[in-house]
Amino acid sequence: MGNQIALQCAAQGKQVWLHDLQEEAIQRSVHEIVPGFLDRMIADGGADAKHRREILDRIRRTNDLGHAVGEASLVIEAIQEDVDVKRETFRQLDQMCPPETILSTNSSSIRISRIESATSRPDRTLNAHFVQPIWRHPFVELMRGSSTSDATMQAVQNFMISIGVIPILVRKQSTGFIFNRMWRALKKEAMRVVDQGIGTAEDVDRTWMIQMETPIGPLGLMDVVGLDVVRDIELVYYEESGDPSDQPPGILLDKIAQGHLGEKTGQGFYSYPDPAWKAPDFLKRASP
Repeated sequence: MGNQIALQCAAQGKQVWLHDLQEEAIQRSVHEIVPGFLDRMIADGGADAKHRREILDRIRRTNDLGHAVGEASLVIEAIQEDVDVKRETFRQLDQMCPPETILSTNSSSIRISRIESATSRPDRTLNAHFVQPIWRHPFVELMRGSSTSDATMQAVQNFMISIGVIPILVRKQSTGFIFNRMWRALKKEAMRVVDQGIGTAEDVDRTWMIQMETPIGPLGLMDVVGLDVVRDIELVYYEESGDPSDQPPGILLDKIAQGHLGEKTGQGFYSYPDPAWKAPDFLKRASP
């Protein structure tokens, strides 16, 4: 998501710094990830091919966090779904950023109110949750913390509009915001249907894709997101509620235990790089 957010900003004329601790991740971003996303963005009409080089040139990279954020007006954190890790990152950002810098998290489940006290600027912190791919789903959910100022909310709304995404205001603090509360219900039921032997992963996705006219079903989408990421998000809900029904489903934990994390490992609910859901005749046949 960090790569996609950076690309969306750069495609709309913004200068961006991308930061990662691992040099390997930075190099993959340079040579594979961002160019690949940009090719897809251009194919979908989200950017003009003649501006390809200048878009890529607007994205700079470093594994030195202080260098990346030293002159930033807005920081969007997009690391793992772990409250403690995010709090430590925000503590570092608070020390390294100019006093006026706004700090946001792209977390898909963790409220900024659980992170903000790691900083001295809770009035300039908020949730800013994007959904991938951003150029096809151009909206961002903005949610206040306990002290987020009106000026901060307005500034970030204006920024999001300037990069071509619609700011959706979450009117009350909520784990999962708006989209993920709905998406969570769908993904849990999709996994339960397969886990209980009611239907195959393929037929669950076919049902959804045909009925809702989408290019991918819920299980295929979880593979793309990463099954370990899906588990971490489920654990956020469970840690808050303590409700056994909020624990990650067994089928999800079994796949992770086998090292099947989805597209990034070559195996999840489907096999990659050529999953069944991408086949031209996927919606024209039943499961074998």
